[in-house]
Amino acid sequence: MLNANHAALFFTVAMLAVTTYFLFGSIPLLILKHDNTMDAKFIKSFYTTYFKFAIVVATAATLSYALAAKPMLTLEAAIIATLTLLLRFKFIPKMEQIGFEIRDNSNLMAIPEFRKIHKTAILINATQLFTVLGSLSLI
Repeated sequence: MLNANHAALFFTVAMLAVTTYFLFGSIPLLILKHDNTMDAKFIKSFYTTYFKFAIVVATAATLSYALAAKPMLTLEAAIIATLTLLLRFKFIPKMEQIGFEIRDNSNLMAIPEFRKIHKTAILINATQLFTVLGSLSLI
């Protein structure tokens, strides 16, 4: 019979899977020059997909931890879900704007800014992964 602890474990594994998959998928994208339409569009859509999955999984983990009476994990997952939601609304519009500058205005000065956002997203993703890994002993 499944109980709240099983759900908590399932969503912990789901958070690890989503975060690891997108972290390892985003690092090779740094080799792109970010100087053409397809690079910026692909990276933006990659992160849009990541943010959607991460928000859903972290929210489900928050609920499962609450049902399993694990307050520290509930707080951690809620922070990850909230941070991911906020970053989605900060990074995606900025990526769109900078991608537009690169595409339509041929603004080569925008490329380093786009790469900076990309690297920041990778760093935040890695931090989330290490946070979830660090909490495994609490399950």
